[in-house]
Formats: sequence, structure tokens, C-alpha cells
Amino acid sequence: MAKAMVYTFLAIAFIIFFLSPSKRHDHHRMCLNRRLAHKVSFDPLVSRIERSTDDKGLSKNITYVPEVDDAQEYFQDDGVLNTTLRLMILFPLLDNAPKDGYISAKELEAWISQQTIDRLSYGTYKAMFWHDKDGNGAISFSEYLPQFSPKDIEKYSMAHGDAGWWMEQFKNADVDSSGNLDFNECKDFLHPEDSDNEEIQRWLLRDKMKRIDDDHDGKLNFSEFLLHAYNIYKSYADFENSPALTPTAEQMFAQLDTDKDKKLSVEELRPILRYLHPGELFYAKYFTRYLMREADDNKDGYLTLQEMLNHESIFYNSLYEDDDVYDDDDDDHDYHDDL
Repeated sequence: MAKAMVYTFLAIAFIIFFLSPSKRHDHHRMCLNRRLAHKVSFDPLVSRIERSTDDKGLSKNITYVPEVDDAQEYFQDDGVLNTTLRLMILFPLLDNAPKDGYISAKELEAWISQQTIDRLSYGTYKAMFWHDKDGNGAISFSEYLPQFSPKDIEKYSMAHGDAGWWMEQFKNADVDSSGNLDFNECKDFLHPEDSDNEEIQRWLLRDKMKRIDDDHDGKLNFSEFLLHAYNIYKSYADFENSPALTPTAEQMFAQLDTDKDKKLSVEELRPILRYLHPGELFYAKYFTRYLMREADDNKDGYLTLQEMLNHESIFYNSLYEDDDVYDDDDDDHDYHDDL
């Protein structure tokens, strides 16, 4: 029987909740990653409906929206999405490499990653639509951040959220130094954690370093690494592999410390950037592993249609952590929350 479908979110609290039996131990890690309280949509139809309701300022509960083509046939008379039918429609689309009646982890991850890429692209298109005031297909610094005056920009304050701080990131994203961001540059600017731009990656780590480098020497000693970075890395590494295979703090520090000066520079931290600053594509991978773990009843590493139907709720139900999990001070918020 189809289950009621409501707004789908993947939060860091959700991932951490399944990683550890101790919520208090993980509270700090959940707060550090509060910016990733983003949804990871499994079903593209749901994404289209969410976009339509968001654009219209409507409720985020999934109900039939006339403007979404071909949606009506998937809704029951009571207005509830028929998730059983949707899974039956989607299964053969996921089962394609090879088409053998089973969905592998690789096939599922490719599907979810593509939904995430589509979501990032949609967000970028929407931002460009609203901020490209002169209609030239690109966004200038003043178009995106009109609250900063020429005087603010000239002052170039590098404090978190100030004009200079934003300008540095804007220049990093502006690969061709045109003074404007095209679509791909704008996507990197809006979603730095998902960017492959090396300058943006260094910027993320420099900004992180400023907030965890307790003695302000520009590098992390072992105590700083252990206090501020290792547990974040470990939580994800444990989920990727057996916890027994995760390097200890001492082993990981030694592995990263390539110049053996007993301190970690920004460059030496780059191998664990995605752990310290996980983006939505990074979380798509973890959401895939969660779905495989929960729905693979016979633990053969593949999903059948029946297994997916047995677990409809995990593909569609909302997953929330209590609001007070984010009540503590948190300086690791979304880089664009200030806007």
C-alpha cells in the first residue's frame, strides 16, 4: 500500500544519527555541519513539485500541482502520491548498467548524484534569474551583493561575511577574471563545497583554518587536529568502511603531514577537504549507502524492486532531527546564510 509522501530532507543530523549510538557525542559534529540540512531527492517528480511549490510560496507538503506536467496520474484520489507506482516506474530507469533486474550501489549512487546535480543547477539558474539585472547572462559582484557599498569593497575587510571576505571568494570563482560569473562560475560560488576549483578549495580550508587554529600560527598541530578535525573525518570514514579500518588520529595526522614538521598546512589538509566541508554531492554518496543498508534485505549488495517496495518510506519519508540539535553556537554555517 502506498504511503503518504512528504518533503524529503537529508540532514547531517540524519547521517550522524545512524553512525553512532551516542547523540551527545555527535552533537558537535551535527552543529558543525548544519549547513547540510539539505534534501537529497530520490524522485525527480518530487523535485519538480517541490520547485513549483517553492516558486509559488506554497506549502512544502507534496500534493498535486497542476503546473507540473504528467503529475496527476501518480496521485491518488485523496491527493497522496502513489509511491508504489512511482517506484515501479523508476526501477527500470535505475537498472541500466547492466539491465539485469537488480540495482547495484553504483547504479543507485549515479541516480542520486544526478538528482543532486540537477538540484544544484536549478538553484544556480534561479539565482542568476533573480540577480542578473542587466540580462547579460552573468552576475557581477554588485548584482549579487548589492548591500556592499564601494566604500565597503575598498575597505576590503576579511572578517567572516564582510565585503572583502565575499570578494575573495567571488574572485576565486571568476576563473576567466572577467569581473562577472557565468553559469558554471556562479554554481561554484554558490556551492563552494561541491566545487572542483582548486582556489575555492584552498579558500575553504584557509577559512576553516582561521577558526580551528587555536595558536594562530597558520597550521594545525596534533592537538588542534584532534580537537577540531579528526572526529569529523572519523564519523564519515567509519561509515565508508568498517570502523576497524579507519586510521587512528595519530596515523591520519602522520599520513597528512607530508613534510614531517608535525604540523598540517592548508595544502596538507586538502586530502580530507570533503570530510571537513562536505557538500551535497558528498552527501548523495552517504544517502546512497544508507538506502542500500536499509533496503537490501538479503544483504547481497543489490536492490530488487520488491526490496524497494518493502521500504518505500526510506525513499520518500521526511527525516528530521529535533530543532534543538542546532541551538548551540555554530560558526561553520552556510557561506551564503548571511544574504
